[in-house]
Amino acid sequence: MSRGPYPSLEGRCGDSRVSDPRSVTRWAGRQFAWSLVAAWGFVVGAGALSAQESECGDRASLRVLVVDDDGAASVPNAVVVMRWTAAERARRPVREAVGADGRLVLCAPRDATRATLWAEHGNSSSEEAVVAIVAGMSHDITLMQRSGPVRTGRLLGQVHDAVTDDPMVAATVFVPDRLRVAETDRQGRFVLSGVPVGTQELNVRHLGYAPLSYVLEVSPGLTTEVEIGMVPDPVEMEPIVATATRSRRLEIEGFYERKLWSDVVGTGTFYTAEDIDHRRPVQISQMIADESGIRLQCGARQTDCRLVNTRYSSGVTGACPLSFYVDGLPTRGIALDDMVRPGEIAGIEIYKGLSSGPAEFPPSRCGLVAVWTK
Repeated sequence: MSRGPYPSLEGRCGDSRVSDPRSVTRWAGRQFAWSLVAAWGFVVGAGALSAQESECGDRASLRVLVVDDDGAASVPNAVVVMRWTAAERARRPVREAVGADGRLVLCAPRDATRATLWAEHGNSSSEEAVVAIVAGMSHDITLMQRSGPVRTGRLLGQVHDAVTDDPMVAATVFVPDRLRVAETDRQGRFVLSGVPVGTQELNVRHLGYAPLSYVLEVSPGLTTEVEIGMVPDPVEMEPIVATATRSRRLEIEGFYERKLWSDVVGTGTFYTAEDIDHRRPVQISQMIADESGIRLQCGARQTDCRLVNTRYSSGVTGACPLSFYVDGLPTRGIALDDMVRPGEIAGIEIYKGLSSGPAEFPPSRCGLVAVWTK
């Protein structure tokens, strides 16, 4: 299987050091007749465009602008580096130069829900900007230059199993001072920012694998890309056996199948009766409101409460109410707490956006909650 334009590093045993310089490709960006010695900041904004107005059709677009420190002039030919994160499929980072006006438009993949990006120019680099992506929307990102010496660089890479070639999730990547620590995502990718310039020792750890150390050079303001293969090193221990009895009702309704898929691609949040018993909420709406991006919005007298998605807006109030289904049927204006008590629930499915909802339910821009009773 081809792994892209740069070779991989294979840890062989123990705390082995790998120092083959051919194993790392440093992306030095474009060279210019003049150089900027600067650190970059960023300002992120978002504006809506219709699908007809967007350069990307019905997909989300990201409009990037690189400007100087006071925002008065654009910086031409800077290189924008972007990673599509929280996407169902692994994708290579995008590297594209802005035009003479300092602008660049990128179209987001349909399955991407978040992007991490920065700018590089000469021997300087911006900090990372993280943008939540909404289909059909246009997102404006301004990367702003500020004066000052550059004393750090960035490491961008992927960790995979050297035997199976599968990406490794939740591997710990760090440099010796332990102040720069990253964890790999579902595609095994990581970004380690703020790494001091010079010779550094990159360390990778994961339970069940031989620890790996790699010596590399970090350049000021530049991104060094590296790919690492970890060798399994099983730890001898007593076998652990866990058993659980599935709810027949949830099995029939496809709850476990959707939960398994969500564990792989991260489309939703699932709670079983055991999870609810462990949390012991007085009302189920309180437990749902603990989810990030969801809030319980109540009237002046703490009545007429409803759950809303804080990531989107709807109408004049700005609140984006979630849709609710109990045993597959819409609640139609009836408060969820008036319909079911926590002890009566077998399972809950929470989807926070239009793109994450399953086909079994109608589309809901603000997200939906499906409750299954025992």
